[in-house]
Amino acid sequence: MSFDFTPEQEHIRRVIQGICNDFSDEYWRELDSSNRYPEKFVDELTKGGWLAALIPEEFGGIGVGVTEASIILEEINRSGGNAAACHAQMYIMGTLLHHGNDEQKKKYLPGIARGDVRLQAFGVTEPNAGSDSTRIETRAVRDGDDYIVNGQKIFISRVQHSDLMLLLARTSPYDENNRAGNLSVFIVDLKKAGSSVKVTPLETMINHETNILHIEDLHISAENRIGEEGQGFRYILSGMNVERILIAAESVGDAKFFIDKATKYANEREVFGIPIGQNQGVQFPIAAAYAQTEAADLMRYKAATRFDGGHKVGPEANMAKYLASEAAWTAANMCMDTFGGYGMAVEYNIERKFRESRLYKVAPVTNNLILSYLGHNVLGLPKSY
Repeated sequence: MSFDFTPEQEHIRRVIQGICNDFSDEYWRELDSSNRYPEKFVDELTKGGWLAALIPEEFGGIGVGVTEASIILEEINRSGGNAAACHAQMYIMGTLLHHGNDEQKKKYLPGIARGDVRLQAFGVTEPNAGSDSTRIETRAVRDGDDYIVNGQKIFISRVQHSDLMLLLARTSPYDENNRAGNLSVFIVDLKKAGSSVKVTPLETMINHETNILHIEDLHISAENRIGEEGQGFRYILSGMNVERILIAAESVGDAKFFIDKATKYANEREVFGIPIGQNQGVQFPIAAAYAQTEAADLMRYKAATRFDGGHKVGPEANMAKYLASEAAWTAANMCMDTFGGYGMAVEYNIERKFRESRLYKVAPVTNNLILSYLGHNVLGLPKSY
């Protein structure tokens, strides 16, 4: 065991395992083949209050820490599911919780906790900005008591299955001397937005429900701006650290899925009269993937527990995401090699998880950008971009 779990954490793990056991490999395979959203699975998690894990009890949530939330998402992915269908419900609301006013919290958080309202979409990424969120071009212009928003977003996941979206938009022109400024964050009621937000599904290599958004003359009440104007980028940064920790947990879950599958298959599959796991060429890659995953898991828990303890976790959160996504990809390739041709067969569920695990090497932040961050901000090396 790589971490000493509390009885509460062990209970959470067992409950999530039980929920996931009710959703077979066939369930996830059929969703993947038809590009459908896992409504039944998300509803089941919502009913149990698990997507409200980080919402304080005063607003109807469970009120646990990021450590416990990460356990929930890890177990979903380890079971063969895909937590990306609902993980945003956990970390997006952090911006509202930590920077919203009392009226906004009382208005939205209880509904999110009950499952009456879904806050699944995060409108940040744009075609011309990429990883440099300070360069976004979507404009929110103040007009009396409203803001009028125009622009375009891309790779915005789950927006068709969400009632609310957090939107990052420019409220004043770009300033090279204040790159993190001039951006504000808003709560968008997607149902009220109507035709002002045109959603175009983006077909990708995995069933991720991601979209392009065209925003035209969208009116947002100033009451729906979170915090001060021009401080939006700073508000979302702490949420991004939580996102990285939770993504790391999902990647750890993916890696354990592959290791579990490969270990079982290598013990059972016989070629030339012996189990293939007896061959060092099969056994050693499994063992190496296991060691790499355990190391990544420790960094994930270090980041999560430090965050829960009120510490700044920029380096730890980024390292956890980097190490876990690399471990998952190593394990994915190892598992594919172990299964050989059968790994390509849809019925074995390896190729689906193989595709899904590749995403987190480039999203929500590319691993190269993490290395750049560590090199410059942690090690004091010259800035590489």
